[in-house]
Formats: sequence, structure tokens, C-alpha cells
Amino acid sequence: MSLTVISWNVNGLRAAAGKGFADWLAQNPGDIVAVQETRSLLDQLPEHVRSPAGWHFHVHPAQRLGYSGVGLYAQTPWDALTTATGREEFDVEGRLQIARFGKLWVVNGYFPNGNGKERDNSRIPYKLDFYRQVFDLMAPQFAAGEPILVMGDYNTAHREIDLARPRENREISGFRPEEREELDRWIRAGWVDTFRHFHPDQVGAYSWWSQRFGVRAKNVGWRIDYVLASPGAVPFLKDAFIWPHVTGSDHCPVGVVLDRRVLSA
Repeated sequence: MSLTVISWNVNGLRAAAGKGFADWLAQNPGDIVAVQETRSLLDQLPEHVRSPAGWHFHVHPAQRLGYSGVGLYAQTPWDALTTATGREEFDVEGRLQIARFGKLWVVNGYFPNGNGKERDNSRIPYKLDFYRQVFDLMAPQFAAGEPILVMGDYNTAHREIDLARPRENREISGFRPEEREELDRWIRAGWVDTFRHFHPDQVGAYSWWSQRFGVRAKNVGWRIDYVLASPGAVPFLKDAFIWPHVTGSDHCPVGVVLDRRVLSA
């Protein structure tokens, strides 16, 4: 039997609720659905989104209202869940959930954008610090060979194949050399980009598009949403996917299919 794990930046969970998110969830698209940029407190969400039939739900909001936040839906309850990063500057922005389902670790991250208020790349140091903190948090489980999935909106296109217009965006946060190098560091350490594991040369495979008119229809996009797998999870991988046909956000869902035996590995 298979286990389907999905990640989706919903660009505001309340907004997504008005665009059919609950209907999509009711179709049971996966076993675990991690969402980012929820931008909502629990009591701000409609009942059918915060307590949908057949799902367990946990949301971790930012202290700043209407900003950031992550959420986790699961058809079976997790065995453990924490939102602590060990760094207050990350915790206040509601950027991380770490859940354990049996032997499988599911890390839901909303990795920061490097743009400051003036779109000046001033948040890149903060962004890279967050990457490193998540890397270090999971290092003990990684070293022990445990199966781990680190998923979410990474806010970085890794290689030129991962965005439609690489030459025009080399100085833009999301495709800066230091951001791409941080992803390289993860890959060199043994983390596996699951989509490229199954689709190494697929072009035009994007997960985010500008909301300017016509951009998504022309597929002028970026692949900035990932599921990275530890070596302990790789033997259980069966497929990885991007679902651009699912609308309701400027991002689309991405995910993986695993052998369900990963839960008891």
C-alpha cells in the first residue's frame, strides 16, 4: 500500500477556503497534507477547514497577524509534533512543524523569502540561517538513518531548469548564488530532491507563478516547492509529482508517494 504526502503553499488558508480548498481536501488527495503561508489563527478559520471530516489538523501561526504560518492535515494522528526551532526569531514567524508518524519524520517548513520590505535582498541572511537551523535540527535523525521528509516552500529555485527565465533573475532573491549554494549543501550532504530523483530532466515543471495576468497560463514559473528526502526515506519512494492543475493559490501542490512500510521502517 502507498502513502501520499503533499505540500502546498496555499497563500492564505482563509482565502484558499473561499477557492475550494475544503472540497479538494474532501477528495482525500493524500494521507498527509502540509500547508504553508496559512496566515490565520485557528479560530479565524471556518469550521470545515479547521475540523474537516476525516482529518486531524494542527496550525502554527506567526505572532504577527495575517503573516506566515504552517499547518498540517493528517488522516491518522501523528505520534509527536513540535514547532520549536530553538531560535525565537524563527518561532515567532510560525515557520516550522516537525511531526513523527511511526518511524517517518515529516518536516513542514515555510522557508523565508530573502526580500526585505524594499525588495533589497536584505532578508537573505535570515533565510539562510533558517535553512541551516532546520538542517541542524534534523541532523541526529539523519545520521541515524531514519526516514525524513523536509517539505514546503523553500523560496529558492535550485537550478536553471527550475525557472522559466534564469538569466533575468540571477540577482533576485530566490535564485541568488548563495541561496542556490545552500540547497547544493543539502544535496551534497545526502538529501535527495525527490522530484528530480524521478524526473531529472523535465523542463517546465514549476510550482509557483506570478499573479500577473497570463503568467500562469504561459507557464512562466519557478519550482520553489520541494520534498527533500533523507537517505533513510529514499528506498521507500515510489513517485514524486507536481500538480499544476490544482488552483486556488499562486503555488500548486507538490508531493511524493511512498511505500507505507516507511512508517514502520
